[in-house]
Amino acid sequence: MEILLNKVTFTYGEKKILDEINLSVRKQEHVGILGSSGGGKSTLLKIIAGLYEITEGTCIVSGCQDLDSIRKQVAVVMQNTSLFPMSIRDNITCGHSMSEERISKAVEAAQLESWIDSLPEGIDSYVGERGGKVSGGQAQRIAIARAIAKDAPIILLDEPTSALDDETAKAVMLALENLTKGKTVVHVTHRVETLWDCDCIYDLRGGKLYDTKSKSSI
Repeated sequence: MEILLNKVTFTYGEKKILDEINLSVRKQEHVGILGSSGGGKSTLLKIIAGLYEITEGTCIVSGCQDLDSIRKQVAVVMQNTSLFPMSIRDNITCGHSMSEERISKAVEAAQLESWIDSLPEGIDSYVGERGGKVSGGQAQRIAIARAIAKDAPIILLDEPTSALDDETAKAVMLALENLTKGKTVVHVTHRVETLWDCDCIYDLRGGKLYDTKSKSSI
């Protein structure tokens, strides 16, 4: 299994957010997880991403259990992307040495090429606090380019289009489809219509995970 959670429990203070979660995800499987806002979806994703330490149970990702090793195996696109106050290039590479070809392929796959070409300094234009403002869709596509460039085997998506208008969401969806090709994917959302190509869909309710089998059973 690429991802294996066995009786994973997570508490925050005295509140139990996740209660004995069991989840198995095979290599290149695309899994959707539905749940209401505040229901623990993002917490579950952050556990798989190696960002949160579990209270009880076991979380194994690509054969790894320590958090640092898990983080190297995953790329995450969240609902609200935070850009670093640096160039678009540096936001994509995150300080790692990458060839121009690798960066260009990530930019093209993330549907960023036309926008970047329109900027006076191109990919070396600054964004964030020191640079120009970017739209929500542009920020999401930079995050997707970052994930594509990382080339991790596991992609984690946390409602990546929920804060976008319909037109922008369509462009971001094209980028997401390029990102997830041939990858293991876990996609959490509160809207079933935003899921695509899922091999299975789960429902997260009351801190517990239920197998719904398909969209039609929801």
